[in-house]
Amino acid sequence: MNIEQIRDMYPGSVVNKARSQNDAVTDEAGATFGDYLIGAKKADDVIFSKHAARRIDSRQIEMSDEQRQRLNAAADKARGKGLKESLVMVDNMAFIVNIKNNTVVTAVNDTEKKVFTNIDGAIIG
Repeated sequence: MNIEQIRDMYPGSVVNKARSQNDAVTDEAGATFGDYLIGAKKADDVIFSKHAARRIDSRQIEMSDEQRQRLNAAADKARGKGLKESLVMVDNMAFIVNIKNNTVVTAVNDTEKKVFTNIDGAIIG
């Protein structure tokens, strides 16, 4: 399945809204980082909520495959410890992950002097 087919399946998605509002950073083919997140998902990978995908696009957060693997490994560790809402730090990026739903609910790439609330644990990945 390609990006255009995914867009067609979710016409009201944040990816299409951002594209229509012309506020998302895109590559030469017009794909946003959120598009890559959708396409790169594996069965046990965390997923990104619409809110998180918007934050990733607006903050121009880029993740390597290795960073993505570390995010997934940290979410697995949090699950193993019985956490429910976890702060996961990967390099200079912070992710709030709902462990039960395996979903990143928000993302930040400038973590200096930030306050994170409603979490029950933190994992540095």
